[in-house]
Amino acid sequence: MSEESQCHTVVSSTHHEYRPHRARRDSDLDGTIAASHVEKLHEGLSPPAPVFDTGYNAWMTIVGTFLIQFCTYGYVSAFGVYQDFYTRGFLSGETPSNISWIGSFQLFMSYAPGVLVGRAFDAGYFRLMISVGGFLLVVSMFMLSLAKEGQYYQVFLAQAVGMGLGQALLFLPSIIVIGHHFRRRRALATGIAVSGASVGGIIWPILLNQLSQRTTFPNAIRATAALTGGLLLVANLIMKTQPRPSSASAPAKPNFRVILLDAPYMVSIAAAFCISLGLFFPYFYLQLYAMDKGVNAELAFYVVAILNAGSVLGRLLPNFFADKLGPYNMLIPCLAISSVLAFSIFGLHSFAGIAIFAALYGFWSGSYVSLIPSLLAQLCLHPGEQGTRMGIAFSAVGIAFLVGTPIEGALLHSIDGTFIWWRPIIFCGVCSYLSIPPLPWFANSCINHLDIANLHLALDDCRTFRSLSITLPVVDSASVLDHWVSLTSLWV
Repeated sequence: MSEESQCHTVVSSTHHEYRPHRARRDSDLDGTIAASHVEKLHEGLSPPAPVFDTGYNAWMTIVGTFLIQFCTYGYVSAFGVYQDFYTRGFLSGETPSNISWIGSFQLFMSYAPGVLVGRAFDAGYFRLMISVGGFLLVVSMFMLSLAKEGQYYQVFLAQAVGMGLGQALLFLPSIIVIGHHFRRRRALATGIAVSGASVGGIIWPILLNQLSQRTTFPNAIRATAALTGGLLLVANLIMKTQPRPSSASAPAKPNFRVILLDAPYMVSIAAAFCISLGLFFPYFYLQLYAMDKGVNAELAFYVVAILNAGSVLGRLLPNFFADKLGPYNMLIPCLAISSVLAFSIFGLHSFAGIAIFAALYGFWSGSYVSLIPSLLAQLCLHPGEQGTRMGIAFSAVGIAFLVGTPIEGALLHSIDGTFIWWRPIIFCGVCSYLSIPPLPWFANSCINHLDIANLHLALDDCRTFRSLSITLPVVDSASVLDHWVSLTSLWV
């Protein structure tokens, strides 16, 4: 082959090899441009990054939670009015213990479905739950107003079961949603929101008492039902959740095994169970106690309102300091003082003394109620388990509410119909006291656990948290229980 033909072959082969190579480059370039366009399109469609601790939606959600707490927990806090009305007239054939089952079962139904409600919240059914819950609560209140005198089962079905289920679908979701908008100031935001329950505990007893004097008690219930329906409608309209993350960035699902083996979390639930056995004794029986001690009926009607007025400040001030000092550090003195105050009921014989006790007990017991949600949120390892952890805790506490006040009613009642006050007073004080010993040990031994949770709250999302590769401390549950028993025996 000649040199000229060799050169032609080389150029020709090079030319034929170059053309397909150039074609591949063009297609790669086109693919890159198309991919970038798709990427930008997805970025435009993805929800904006959540903003915490500020913003219109955040504070409107706090207002909505305030209204829901006002209509749910606040209304339950006024059960002392119902207890007095049922005991002295409407259900006079029943014992105080049987009557208190109505209020305690209502509380139980508000808390017991917590596991299911929490999982439903994590699955994105917040709006549906508060809509159905509001409807069920208002309808049940109107049904209660139609109950016949002396018909215990009618009152129980309407107030304990119906209203309790409606409150269950409202109460827990309204607290969990605060975590969608607040992290660093979660305790303060929670305190402001749940103070609605205390405000409700002030207004509802006065409203029920005043309306029942001007008209019948059933008409008073109908008026409160109509007001409740309007307020819940407003709450439903103004509350917002953060946009749900895409599947790629969604937080991890809750692991029940990890949650149930978390020693600080489980012992915190055990302590909350003990507290809840006796916590509501003054809320249910203080008005009856005042009447039994000869306090004027017109003044005794305001005892429950004073109790809840003290609770307003109790849900605000300790929570303000809890964001700086930690929920555990604020919870321990609140429980200790509540226990001491419970024993001080022995010295109350006048309206002045009962009113002072009501204000003080309301403050310190109210601080406990508002600090517990912040504590449980702090123990969460990622946002995807907030609803589940709170739900498990609230279900356990619901059992304590179910049996606590009936036990106190049984201790209060005697064969001859007189009231024996010293027995339920001691029960109330001891239950609060027994919850204190394990808390200082856990606040000390679980500092790493809580620091990690606080660190997670300060991060933008749980992916960054997982990238730190921090190993959580492992606590032996058996040694924890032994330590708790030994501490309890020393304190008692």
